[in-house]
Amino acid sequence: MKKKLAYQIVDYLERIGVEHVFGLCGHTVIDMLNAFEKNKNVKFISTRHEQIAAHAADGYARVKKKASVVLTHLGPGLTNATTGVANAALDSIPMVVISGDVPSYYYGKHPHQEVNMHCDGSQYDIYKPFVKRAWRLDTPELMPEILNKAFRLAESGRPGPVLISVPMDMFAEEVDTSLFERAYRDSHTTVKPALPKDIAYEIARMLIEAEKPLIHIGGQVVFSDATEELVDLVEFLDIPVTRSLMGQGGIPDNHPLHVGMTGFWGTDFVNGISSSADVVLAVGTRFAEADSSSWYQGVTFNEESKFIQIDLEPAEIGRNYPATIGAVADPKNALAAILEAAKELKPEGISRPDLRKKIEDYKKEFKESNRAISEDNRFPMTPQRILKDVREVFPEDGLIFTDVGWNKNGVGQQFEVTKPNTIFHPGGLATMGFGPAAVLGAKLAAPDKKVISLVGDGGFGTNPSVLATAVEQNIPVVWVVMNNYAFGTIAGLESSHYEHTFGTEFTTPDGKRYNPEWAEVAKAYGVKAKKITSADEFIAAFKEALDSNEPYLIDVPMENIPVPTDGIWNINDIFTPKDNVKKGRLLHGEAEKSYHAHTK
Repeated sequence: MKKKLAYQIVDYLERIGVEHVFGLCGHTVIDMLNAFEKNKNVKFISTRHEQIAAHAADGYARVKKKASVVLTHLGPGLTNATTGVANAALDSIPMVVISGDVPSYYYGKHPHQEVNMHCDGSQYDIYKPFVKRAWRLDTPELMPEILNKAFRLAESGRPGPVLISVPMDMFAEEVDTSLFERAYRDSHTTVKPALPKDIAYEIARMLIEAEKPLIHIGGQVVFSDATEELVDLVEFLDIPVTRSLMGQGGIPDNHPLHVGMTGFWGTDFVNGISSSADVVLAVGTRFAEADSSSWYQGVTFNEESKFIQIDLEPAEIGRNYPATIGAVADPKNALAAILEAAKELKPEGISRPDLRKKIEDYKKEFKESNRAISEDNRFPMTPQRILKDVREVFPEDGLIFTDVGWNKNGVGQQFEVTKPNTIFHPGGLATMGFGPAAVLGAKLAAPDKKVISLVGDGGFGTNPSVLATAVEQNIPVVWVVMNNYAFGTIAGLESSHYEHTFGTEFTTPDGKRYNPEWAEVAKAYGVKAKKITSADEFIAAFKEALDSNEPYLIDVPMENIPVPTDGIWNINDIFTPKDNVKKGRLLHGEAEKSYHAHTK
């Protein structure tokens, strides 16, 4: 029996459990839209911009832990989605992008919106720098095989997006349904690698014999659901844990052995713990620049430490620090194997009460140092007060999506997350506009959860038409717009080096602060909204928004207070060079001296 390829693609998606597809219309994908209209089990979520579709699919995949699907038109549709897909790629989020393309028989003739500056029918080349694989469908009979490869590749190893570019004429081709039979026999899952027993024993031995062992975790620990295994191991050997921004939620922030976030936004205490470790077990982390204080020697990590690095991606092992042991393995499997080995080597475990007390005292001191500003009643509100009020009201198992600025960096440093898979940051590409769109997909993936975005006014302003999608699809999420009338983080950075904020603050030609009235904009879209006029007003408005079970926006005027930083970021030395800085690296022993000279 023969059937249109578009119908069979949608049938395939249904068979493998895809419930939502995110995208935007275009003449190349009308056959797909027709197929979605006739299939009542796979819902097409139409957005007003392809970047919104990609971010929403990203949020959906982070919650579902499965590849999401994006459908785009050719040319500008594909390029509009680029930022959202690249954001997913740098954060290791599985995604399958299906894009319409020009008719295959018109390659090179300049059909409408063709990309062919360097070769014909080559729009899929645009995605090659950041997707795991880009296919162009050259014959419709190959689609079942490519779909199988696409989903398996997106979800296996280090997860990430893939692209399938489909000439529009092929969506309309009728192909034999028997071609999909092999696809339906495929398991669609790939067993993740585990640690060999001898390597697990060697790692356990190094941790047991170390004087100052440390476990440093990244986003893979969260995505692989390895929290239980991590906590069991650190409690058995009493090993302190530090984390990257993306590792937040991998261990409860209030756990007695969790120290905090490292790097530029890490505190002196947290960076001191990580830099003084003699053995560092790094699990599922790339040692990214912000998390590692631009890799300056001895600030966050010390090259004299012995590094054990476990990652799903072989290319990451030893990239930034020399690996005494490097292993390609799933974090969940690896941590379980190391714990099993540790229990055989040291059945009684290890107790470090002095270390626990040291961490406890630090956390108490840090919280106390923030108490006054977190409880301050001034208006516009302090960002610390906003975070305090949100934490008091928002359920522990609710889902929070941040964006860029205080809502990400300050949350990573100061906002206590106690449940895994409840906080989601745009870490790698750090894309403005991620949070307001990602919540749409997250709520569809977890309709029983409360879902919010903490976002700056700059980030929300990049694509406010998320409001339209929320109304059209009846997606009850809450946007908390932390409004400081600026691209606040960059304004603070520029001001610290050049004593002005040119190009970073929102003003009219006469110098008056300006922003759209976001609450009124939301209301115009049909979204409930409120602009806060006093600090005491916010918490009640936030409760109302959560209880409304409707899309709701809260505009919260906020002071532009920089996130406290004790770590190092090389850009400070680029803008205000020091004599001992050479090509982005500090001479040994001079890191803290140079940093404090121009940032304190």
